[in-house]
Amino acid sequence: MIISEHQDDRWRQTHLGRLLGHAMRRFDARVLQLMARDVGVPLALSHLAARDKVGAAHVHITRHLSLAGDRLTDLAERAGMSKQAMADLVAQCEAWGLVTREADPHDARARTVRFTATGLAWLEAFRTSVAQAEAEFRAEVGQEIATVVMLGLEVYGAGAIG
Repeated sequence: MIISEHQDDRWRQTHLGRLLGHAMRRFDARVLQLMARDVGVPLALSHLAARDKVGAAHVHITRHLSLAGDRLTDLAERAGMSKQAMADLVAQCEAWGLVTREADPHDARARTVRFTATGLAWLEAFRTSVAQAEAEFRAEVGQEIATVVMLGLEVYGAGAIG
C-alpha cells in the first residue's frame, strides 16, 4: 500500500483511546497539583508533588490499597502492574512514610502493605482533590455532558475485554 502525503491521518490524533489518555493525564496532573497545595498533606510530600516527583504511578497505591491493607501481589494485580513494579513503588512510598509493610497475620512468609497515619492524610487529600478536579470537569464541559461521560465510561470500563 502506498501512502499519499495527501491522505488524511488526523484520526491518529483524535481517536477515542488517545482522547481518553489525554483526559486521564490531565485529570491526574490536576489532582496531584491540588494535592501539592493541600494543607493536610505533610510538607515533604507536598514538595515532592509540587516538583513532579509524585506521579500517576504513585496514585496507583492511593487508588488501589484497601484501608485494611493488602498483600503486594493482590495490590499489584488490582493496579494492573507487575509484582516487581509494585514492590518498587511500595518501597518508594514506604520511604516517604505513606505506607508500611507488616507481617501478614495469615501467612508468615507474606507481608501486608498498609497506609500509615501520613498515608491516610495523603488519602484524604486525594479524596478532596479528586472531588475538586471532578467539579472543575463538570464546570468546563457542563453537568449534562459530564454525567453522560461518567456513565459511559463506567459502562465501558466494566465491560469484558476480548
